[in-house]
Amino acid sequence: MVAMADGYLGGDAGLAPEATTIVAMVYEGGVLIAGDRQATAGLRIAHREMEKILPADAYSALGISGSAGIGIEIARMFQLELEHYEKIEGSLLSLDGKANRLGALLRRNLGMAMRGFVVIPLFVGFDLKRGIGRIFSFDGTGGRYEEHDYHQTGSGGVFAKGALKKLWRPGMPKDDAVALAVQVLIDAADDDAGTSGPDQVRGIYPVVATIDAAGYVRVPDERLAGIAAGIIESRTAFEKDARAFRQFRLSEEARIEQSEGFNS
Repeated sequence: MVAMADGYLGGDAGLAPEATTIVAMVYEGGVLIAGDRQATAGLRIAHREMEKILPADAYSALGISGSAGIGIEIARMFQLELEHYEKIEGSLLSLDGKANRLGALLRRNLGMAMRGFVVIPLFVGFDLKRGIGRIFSFDGTGGRYEEHDYHQTGSGGVFAKGALKKLWRPGMPKDDAVALAVQVLIDAADDDAGTSGPDQVRGIYPVVATIDAAGYVRVPDERLAGIAAGIIESRTAFEKDARAFRQFRLSEEARIEQSEGFNS
């Protein structure tokens, strides 16, 4: 059996690529969703540049974790349904209606989920009537749950949650939320083998998108590269100082032991 990205143990999934850590958070005037780029198949990296964050329409988006191929298919079907509704009705479906439709699509996949091909999406959007960003989580059966402030899913979700609990704050500006999303994904990648951090060698960075009254906007890679470089630089300096202190302490302990040996 193979361990799915959300922790589910599947029987017939084999080594199908799996998508991993997705995070979402509310900021002042909108909502953000972000995901790393790595897909794994067992212990092998199946793809380094997977797009796990996809716009659903102009004011909503979803991130997929679990079985990558089926997750992308469900996302495309969801996009098509929302586009069809808008063309027929001449208006956007309400945010609650969009979340309900996504739940219905997941219920259609229940048979495949029972065989191990589980998809656990995270859905976010800007509620045009209420003027706020909202977050919805789902389970493998299509159950829909509204989350508050922030949420996470995927194999690195437990590590991302720890970082979010400590660093997220109410009324956070958009720019701070973008920087926090990158930091949280770096934290998740540090402890979860299925999650990738920023790849400065290949120029691969997380997908981060914001949604507010202006609609869905993907943060450019150039901006994410600068944020990631700053985080990595500060952590590298901290680790250098920590290693220098450990080496100093060991040398002092050796000097003390040596002097005590001479005195005895």
